[in-house]
Amino acid sequence: MLKDMKVEEFTKVLASDAPAPGGGSSAALAGAQGAALAAMVASLTIGKKKYADYEELNKKALFEAEEIRNRFIVLLDKDTETFGEMSAVFAMPKTTDEEKAARREAMQTALKHCVIPPFEMMETACDALEVTKSLLGKSNMSASSDLGVSALNLKTAVMGAWLNVLINLSSLKDEEFVSQYKNKGQEILDRCVKTADEIYLYTLNNL
Repeated sequence: MLKDMKVEEFTKVLASDAPAPGGGSSAALAGAQGAALAAMVASLTIGKKKYADYEELNKKALFEAEEIRNRFIVLLDKDTETFGEMSAVFAMPKTTDEEKAARREAMQTALKHCVIPPFEMMETACDALEVTKSLLGKSNMSASSDLGVSALNLKTAVMGAWLNVLINLSSLKDEEFVSQYKNKGQEILDRCVKTADEIYLYTLNNL
């Protein structure tokens, strides 16, 4: 399981010629880091008299950020698992016409399955960005730069995941499925990037 690897081990596997983990798992890791940073800022605020007015807000943010971090960790391995399904298709026989047809159908199914984890990463990143945004000006100012880094990690997560959605959609023949995920994904991307940039600029301008 990727989630159980040490940093050095994970990056070593990532740098190898193994096809997975790859960009999808990296996007999930960036998202987990972004959510973790939001949780850290909330943790550093809770219990501080100076921020007593925002105590409940930070407690809520901490709970939500931790839940989101765990979602990203699950997606870290889920992305690699779906790629394994596609790899299994490559091993299917393709001698007869029937085998070729079965292989093509299995590949289309596997590609659809490969779209889901990165798409879920995009949705999860959006949820995390809302948590990070809620802490702006209402959390420990000594850790305000970490909210900017949180936004950058989450922007990487959503943009990286989008690339993985698109590369799998590009080989699918189900036009309705492709259109649905392209339209939804573009809307999520635009909204998330806008929010991430707003957080980063707010942080930058208030340091």
